[in-house]
Amino acid sequence: MIFDYETLRIIWWAFLGVLIIGFAILGGYDLGVGVLLPFLGKNDEERRVIINSIGSTWEGNQVWFVMAGGALFAAWPTVYAVSFSSFYFALLLALFAMFLRPLGFDYRSKLAVPAWRENWDRALFVGAFVPALVLGIAFGNLLKGIPFHFEDNMRIVYFGSFMGLLNPFALLAGLISLSMFIMHGAVYLQIKTIGNINERAKKCVIIFTIATLVLFGLAGVWIITLDGYHISSEIFPNAASNPIAKFVKREPGLWLDNYGHLPGLWAVPASAFIGGGLTLLLSRFDKPGSAFIFSCITIASIILTAACSMFPFLIPSSISFNSSLTVWDSSSSIKTLNVMFWVTVIFLPLIMVYTSWVFRVFRGKVTVEHIRKNNHTLY
Repeated sequence: MIFDYETLRIIWWAFLGVLIIGFAILGGYDLGVGVLLPFLGKNDEERRVIINSIGSTWEGNQVWFVMAGGALFAAWPTVYAVSFSSFYFALLLALFAMFLRPLGFDYRSKLAVPAWRENWDRALFVGAFVPALVLGIAFGNLLKGIPFHFEDNMRIVYFGSFMGLLNPFALLAGLISLSMFIMHGAVYLQIKTIGNINERAKKCVIIFTIATLVLFGLAGVWIITLDGYHISSEIFPNAASNPIAKFVKREPGLWLDNYGHLPGLWAVPASAFIGGGLTLLLSRFDKPGSAFIFSCITIASIILTAACSMFPFLIPSSISFNSSLTVWDSSSSIKTLNVMFWVTVIFLPLIMVYTSWVFRVFRGKVTVEHIRKNNHTLY
């Protein structure tokens, strides 16, 4: 084996972050486009332009979501079990909403009946809005802490409810997620469209980039008083996984502890504000390709800010602090992590190359004239 247990755990924490960021960037823009569909498309032809701007890539983007779930199951099985116990109804809600997307894409243009198409447009909106909001709410609850604990036989017991997930801080995180996806989708539409849709998308970039940065700043202020977690006992990074073999304390402001020990980490949230500002500026001067790059940086920086705050915690427990799951005590065995490492090293670059190839093949603008000319082959 090339890596020891500690290093493999860090690598898999990074892999999981890459997959989540990959989905947020690639799946995020098509969710954002779905949310904007009924507002930027003023007639059927314009809505078809918007749908076809993502029609050739949206399915591939969902692969990142599936891979993130698979990586969580393989590398962090206890985290997977607790997260699905805690967010069961929320994840089902997001999943069933996402089921509307393939149906909407496939069936919308089967009938040239206004009511039929309008209903599928609503379905596509719901299929984008709900996951974008719910995934952010789930992330916000991780920072708040989840009400679970382990019994003596290591059985997981969850004491929360779906309504309990809808607390104010989690709703703020949901709004950040929704806003940044809409910002990202608006920049993408600015790349792919011309004319009226392009102008409307440019206005949305301004509105939702500012909203994202304001909400992100508000969350940052809130974190100062929010209860954070810290391991107060000795840490054994190479020890076998045992979630209850540690002592954890919870106090307000501890989520900023890592930033206090490593001041260079402040560059991560700063990158979110810098990226957002450049997204605004480049979009305003009709450079949407460059704006898209900085929109990606903004999204990645927002996610990394939370990740840097929480490390090494993956799922903190709000009722049994010592049951909190961390990078060091909830992973699979060293053999599993090592085998899956090589699988990931082989296949992740292939997926990235394929994704790049798809974007290259389907580059270019989608226009009303294009829709009219290819009426029977497009969505």
